[in-house]
Amino acid sequence: MIWKKKEKTPEELERERQKEIDRHIHKTGHKNSDGAKTHGEILRDQITEALQTYDKSTSSILLSSFTAGLEISFSFLLLCTFYFYLEGRVDQEEIFKSISLVYPLGFILVVLGQSILFTEQTALLTLPVLNKKRSFPSMMKLWGLVITGNLTGGYFMSMVLVWLGPRLGIFEHSVVETIALHVTHGTVPVVFVSAVIAGWLMGLLSWLLASSRDTISRIVMIFLITSVLAFAGLHHSIIGSIEVFSGFLVSDQISFLDYLEFQSTALLGNSFGGAIFVALLKYRAFVFNIGNLDRLK
Repeated sequence: MIWKKKEKTPEELERERQKEIDRHIHKTGHKNSDGAKTHGEILRDQITEALQTYDKSTSSILLSSFTAGLEISFSFLLLCTFYFYLEGRVDQEEIFKSISLVYPLGFILVVLGQSILFTEQTALLTLPVLNKKRSFPSMMKLWGLVITGNLTGGYFMSMVLVWLGPRLGIFEHSVVETIALHVTHGTVPVVFVSAVIAGWLMGLLSWLLASSRDTISRIVMIFLITSVLAFAGLHHSIIGSIEVFSGFLVSDQISFLDYLEFQSTALLGNSFGGAIFVALLKYRAFVFNIGNLDRLK
């Protein structure tokens, strides 16, 4: 009697394929002679770090993300103060370009302080879903918690800073209005594509930071990436929320609908940029490099 070899079901093939991917990720060794981490090492570290975030309690995630919203507001404080100081002395366009020198401060505080910032975590939190360690609904829930914490912290600091700035004489409400109008002047498609690129860069920042634990190197990376966002006028959903919401508080030229339109567009663009152009492409590039997966197809 001739026994036929039982064919594997698509589910079994997928499970074998996933086991093979996991084996390659976890066995990744240090190969670069220059001391830099390999692609596999960074991917492994990113997935491990993301899983630790998934395992945190809801209250811990909300508190950490709320803290990030507070801390990144110091970038907004410096933007307003810097603009007010140079207003009337320097051309407005030059002021907006030179703001890139102070824009990175809040990001440095957030990243080195290890608070949870949505745009820096977008790509990171997508990797366990691609690696089938977490589900898509669990990722969306976590994204929702982080966004809620970030925005709430930003709203609180917006109210504090628009009250405090004029009383300290460091900026006026007209400056807040000018910055908010500058951020929202683009059409919805323009803001969306700009936000995609910003999310892409922030996802790359997370990837680059995983390659180094040296504090000075990390500060330089954060400064370079975030100063590009400011210099190019790219739209970041968290600091942008603070800028536009503050404008809504002090100006009749910015309605709450204007804020909602900007915020929803920027959030969607940032999410798409980080998840697709960093997480998906980096993960798939690693998988495609595993040659012996072909026999499992």
